Amino acid sequence: MRKATAVTIRRAQAGDASTVRDLILALADHQNQADAVTVTDLEGMLSRPEIVYLIAERDGRPVGYVSWLERTSFWSGDEYLALDDLFVAESERGNGIGERLMHAAADAAKGKVIRWEVAEANVAAQRFYERIGARLVSKKICRWQPH
Repeated sequence: MRKATAVTIRRAQAGDASTVRDLILALADHQNQADAVTVTDLEGMLSRPEIVYLIAERDGRPVGYVSWLERTSFWSGDEYLALDDLFVAESERGNGIGERLMHAAADAAKGKVIRWEVAEANVAAQRFYERIGARLVSKKICRWQPH
C-alpha cells in the first residue's frame, strides 16, 4: 500500500501547454472522442485572463483538472463561470480530487454562478454534482456549424 501524499491545485500557465494537452486527451479518450481534440494554440489560450485551467497534482504528477471561461449573461448582466471540463484520472477517482477541484472553482467564482453541461448518459457525474450541491437543469444542447 502506498503512502497517501497531498494533492496540490494550481493554475496552469502557458508553459503547461503540453501537460494540459495530455490531460485534455485523457478526458477525450475516456469519452471515446480523442479525434475531436484539434486545438493548436494552448499556450495562447492559457495566457488569456478569462480562460482558467486548474491542474491537480500528486507528487508533481498531473492527476486531474477543471477548466472554465469567464462570461457575462446578456439576461442579467451578471458575470458567471462557464465550466468547460472536470476530469480526474481513473487511478485517482474516489480520492476527493474532483470535489477539491470544484471547490477551487467555487472559491475562484467569488459568489458568481457556475454553469456547465453534463451528458445525460453520465449518471455517475450527475450523482457527483448533486452530492456537492449542484442543481441539475434539463436542457438540450444545440450545435450548428454553418459553412
